[in-house]
Amino acid sequence: MNEPIQNAESEPMSGRKALVFAALIIVIAVVVAVAGILPRVHAQKGLQQHTDELALANVVVKKPQIGEPSEELVLPGNMFAYVDSPIYARTDGYLEKWYFDIGAHVRKGQLLAVIASPEVDQQLAQAKADLATAEANASYAGMEAKRYTKLLRGNAVTAEETQNYMTQAASTNMQVKSAEANVQRLEELVGFEKVYAPFTGTITARDVDTGTLINAGADSAGGHEMFHMDDERVMRVYVNVPQIDSPMCGPGTQADLTLEQYPGRRFHGKVARTARAIDPASRTLLVEVDVPNPNRLLVPGDYTQVHFRLNVARPMLMIPASTLLFRQQGLQVATVVNGNTAKLVAITIGQDDGRVVQVTQGLTPDDEVIQNPPDSIISGEKVRVVLPNPEGGIPGAPPEPSAGHAGPEEGSR
Repeated sequence: MNEPIQNAESEPMSGRKALVFAALIIVIAVVVAVAGILPRVHAQKGLQQHTDELALANVVVKKPQIGEPSEELVLPGNMFAYVDSPIYARTDGYLEKWYFDIGAHVRKGQLLAVIASPEVDQQLAQAKADLATAEANASYAGMEAKRYTKLLRGNAVTAEETQNYMTQAASTNMQVKSAEANVQRLEELVGFEKVYAPFTGTITARDVDTGTLINAGADSAGGHEMFHMDDERVMRVYVNVPQIDSPMCGPGTQADLTLEQYPGRRFHGKVARTARAIDPASRTLLVEVDVPNPNRLLVPGDYTQVHFRLNVARPMLMIPASTLLFRQQGLQVATVVNGNTAKLVAITIGQDDGRVVQVTQGLTPDDEVIQNPPDSIISGEKVRVVLPNPEGGIPGAPPEPSAGHAGPEEGSR
């Protein structure tokens, strides 16, 4: 006998069970959503952090070097002989003979040349004749004055006549003195016909030859120097020292000379004197360095480098010239503070040889100066301090493969 089929429909769910079921579904949905979002957020934060790290500039820092109390200042100098003199004629005539040419070393008083001046010789002869005439007239006037003086005692002549002869005697004596002075003048001109060396030195130029017309003096029409002489036993070197270094280049400062034709050799000298005035055009002080030259290796006109040994009052800070930043605010350098923050500092520099510069103001020995800073760096920018690459590459960058060598994969292909 078949049993009656029962109704499979369940009883309706109560309200409490419905709420629990809905809450369970919401919790599951939230867990699923959180499980999917958190990795993405974490990945995004990691990517942002990685991007920020890659955006940081890699910089190498180094503290300023402290210079020594005694430093070397190298400046160009112009060399001159201690005595440099052109020699002109003091009488007119023709050059009869010269005895020394360029390069000759002569002693003081040696005869250099002879000038033929017949006009001056004739004038001297005439002056001597005039002197003899004046002396004869003076002798006759003197005897007459004595004779009239004796006659006046006997009242044989008048006092007026005696006075006239005495005046005539005095006048003729003055004529004798004038004639003697004229003879002496012409004798000196004749003496100038022989040109002597005024000091011991070297003939550096000869501008006359036998038969050349000679005019006396340096400023007369056609007058020009006959010889040029230098005394090179001591050389003068003139140097323009910048104003900032001028207080340390006073008389007595040691200065060495180097020349290209004598590599590895130094000539020792000292500052002899200074102009004691700054040139307003160049802001430099003219300094004279005297250098002994006993072997005559140094010659006038040489170009030389002068190495001053400066005694600075306090040690200077030295930084590479590549650390300098030329901004609108003036000369600056970039430093690192707090380990990762760039800071621009205004500085004042002293000596600059193109490779390193002296810093007189703005830095301390403990400042960390960025080497070769990027032009775009600003104060407050975050940077990454790295060690310098010993291979000379960019700090923090992967090394590049050498040219001509393939990588392991390329080599296997």
